[in-house]
Amino acid sequence: MSDCGKKIRLSRVLGGSERRALVVAFDHALVLGPIPGTEDPLRKIRQFAQAEVDALLLNLGLIRQFANSTTLGPLPAIIARLDWTTIWSALGQGGSGALHSALLARPEEALRLGADAVLTYLVVGTGDAEFEMKEITRNAEIARECERVGIPFIVESLARGKDVQNPGDPKWLNLHTRMAAELGADTVKTDYSGDIASMRSVVEKCPIPILVLGGSRHASDKHALDVVRDVAASGAAGVFFGRNVFQADNMSRFLEQARAALDAAPTAELQAITR
Repeated sequence: MSDCGKKIRLSRVLGGSERRALVVAFDHALVLGPIPGTEDPLRKIRQFAQAEVDALLLNLGLIRQFANSTTLGPLPAIIARLDWTTIWSALGQGGSGALHSALLARPEEALRLGADAVLTYLVVGTGDAEFEMKEITRNAEIARECERVGIPFIVESLARGKDVQNPGDPKWLNLHTRMAAELGADTVKTDYSGDIASMRSVVEKCPIPILVLGGSRHASDKHALDVVRDVAASGAAGVFFGRNVFQADNMSRFLEQARAALDAAPTAELQAITR
């Protein structure tokens, strides 16, 4: 079966093959509630679109609300979050909470709502073999469905739990990004290792493009922008920031500076969309 649909949509998400992607994650409220910066979500989405980010991660409910709320102008590519998890609350309780994940929709449903790609979690290092088996099974099923309907599959691969001292340790990054690729992901969203050299090694070993997540709010916008520059220098395909965008002191200015930082890095080392 032809995969031209996947290629076209993935190119939209990654901003084309000649630059690094600036992607905004705005799916936090489903698991964290209305944290600062997520108020008036439809207005925020319009601001992201006006800033010309390459792609935007949303839960399906917000995709529908936004589409029905306004006359649509130019939009970034839309990535649909397909799952929900307890990892943030359970692991935040010292590992005492129950680990569960659940699918909320299938790729075909996201495609009908206008999504250009779908995304799910893949969590390892929890010490819970049954939970991780279900993570693998769920992601494999979604990968096969994405192949059938022609929509790109992004895996948010993470190391979290009692077995993980440092989620950015390259040994963990190498493990779960390769697992995602082997399951059939087209792109990975994952942690930053903490320095350019080790991140470059992870990027080079992974057979699919890597987008680096921003994680918790950094100490300052300047520090977050330094991470953007380091990620670009590592050869990653771009950044996938959330709180460091919508909780920035000046969000529009931050996005402008992040775009400039990504574009300033040499493109010769940019990880190709396909290998």
